[in-house]
Amino acid sequence: MYKFQFFSKSETDTKNFAKSLASLLEKKDIVVLTGDLGSGKTKFTEGILSYYGLENEISSPTFTIVNEYQKNDIMIFHFDVYRLEDSTEFYEIGGEEYFEKGICLIEWGELIEDVLPKNLLHITFEKDFSDEKARILTISTNIKKWEDYFENIKY
Repeated sequence: MYKFQFFSKSETDTKNFAKSLASLLEKKDIVVLTGDLGSGKTKFTEGILSYYGLENEISSPTFTIVNEYQKNDIMIFHFDVYRLEDSTEFYEIGGEEYFEKGICLIEWGELIEDVLPKNLLHITFEKDFSDEKARILTISTNIKKWEDYFENIKY
């Protein structure tokens, strides 16, 4: 398992970091976003969507579970599974079928960890209590393309 940390000083940093990652995202990629409320998960998603020119279309999927976005032939699925009781509910909505259809961004993904594929990018967001705008993003993965990306990042 490879780990990398990114220190964000602002929402703009978080969005720019996500936008740079988005350039490598492909169909079937899964990005799990973990962290407390207000830690930057949705801002990160906004950054991903901005790479595709969709940043103005973002809305929180808290009550709908998943929002779907499309740019040309790219499908992006933004999940918020916070309100699910367990992974059974994820199966009931056909959640695992999305994994094959496009890029999946899953907020609170640790709640359905047992149904997630092993090959994913997991990002944990933590508030830096010395600066209310700063965040620490810890990225974990076992996917070679991400390891190569983080080893060579000049951000």
